[in-house]
Amino acid sequence: MPQTRGGGAARTPGIRHWRPPPAVRTWSWWLPLLVVVLAVLLDLSLHSREPLSFLLIAVPPLAAATRGPRRVAVLTAGCILLELGMASRRPGHLGEQHHLALYCATALIGVAAVLLARQRVRVQTRLIRARSVAEAVQLTLLRPVPERVGPLRAAGFYEAGERGALVGGDLYDLCETPFGVRVIIGDVRGKGLDAVQTVSAVLGSFRVSAHEWADLGSLAQRLELSIARNSPRAACDAELFVTALLLEFPADAGEVRIVDRGHPPPVLVGKDGAQWLRTSPHLPLGLGALTSAACEITTHPLAPGDVIVLYTDGVSEARNTAGVFYPVLEQLAARFAGGQRPEPGLVAAFVRSDADCWSAGAEGEDDRALLALAVRPGPEGAGPGGDGGGRDERWEDDWEDEWDEGWAERWADGPDGTDVRPDRAG
Repeated sequence: MPQTRGGGAARTPGIRHWRPPPAVRTWSWWLPLLVVVLAVLLDLSLHSREPLSFLLIAVPPLAAATRGPRRVAVLTAGCILLELGMASRRPGHLGEQHHLALYCATALIGVAAVLLARQRVRVQTRLIRARSVAEAVQLTLLRPVPERVGPLRAAGFYEAGERGALVGGDLYDLCETPFGVRVIIGDVRGKGLDAVQTVSAVLGSFRVSAHEWADLGSLAQRLELSIARNSPRAACDAELFVTALLLEFPADAGEVRIVDRGHPPPVLVGKDGAQWLRTSPHLPLGLGALTSAACEITTHPLAPGDVIVLYTDGVSEARNTAGVFYPVLEQLAARFAGGQRPEPGLVAAFVRSDADCWSAGAEGEDDRALLALAVRPGPEGAGPGGDGGGRDERWEDDWEDEWDEGWAERWADGPDGTDVRPDRAG
């Protein structure tokens, strides 16, 4: 899931695209050439009566797995020439019947390998283009975290648990409204396409209703109605619900208002270290009809530089090999002790890497999302850039490296060196 950070909608570092491990890619590419070298060396060193050129017949199909049709054709022609050369080293072998059969078999297998390579290139090119379109659609649904929104600085990451997907059952969004900056983070019960459809319904309603409803509790009620009306699962799944936190930061960002609809509580990282932010839990979205009680809004004061950490249960319920959940509060308290007020990006990067280390080797993977939101310090506390104490350069460098790697992985050349980016497609 895409990890996102401010800096433009095109930047989506950390997306998990499955590709073969580098060692596998390297060996599969070099294997045809290794067979050629092996055949030549054995033929020269063993001085066998019969040439070992029959080994070269395996080169074209091996090359078809990693190379384009032109290169397969070149390798096939090279193998036939080598077979002729090996046979010519032995008097009378060049035109023998079994050698002629070997030449013909290599040529026929080479033609088949060229056709297979051509088809593989076509299929992979179509898949890459289709995936690029799918990624664009998914990223329109779940937009990258803006670096700044209103009086806040923000960072975060999102990882879908299903391999190859960019969007799962977790959701988040931030928007600046007439009532201040409003934020949602949530988790849909269930997985797969049904969960994504519910995510779409909730986020679509939030992006419209956040600008229209002055009361945060009324906004939560509106989101609940949108699930019942717009989610395809609502009519057939009586247990459909979405845990969510709704937050509102007024223009002066001196406080935060929170509505908790059954979601894990936020963590505040400030001068007193890391601590839970108290909320008044209510039933999740979709189950509100089971009670007549109204949502309670809790308000907490904020100081410049305070960081609020929001996350889904994919983070807090990550298990280690002993089955112990990841202790979000304890890990943040240990890392940012002593009243540190770190950059949101540093907090997000720490939790992501620390949770990965915690759950390394454990089975199972859930969707997970995290937002780190910080109040911008005033002019008296601003750093050299005037935007709040400066940034952690080490984290910036790490993020840039990750971005470069993510971009390279995402837009890797297609088979046979073909550039398959949609905007470059012929």
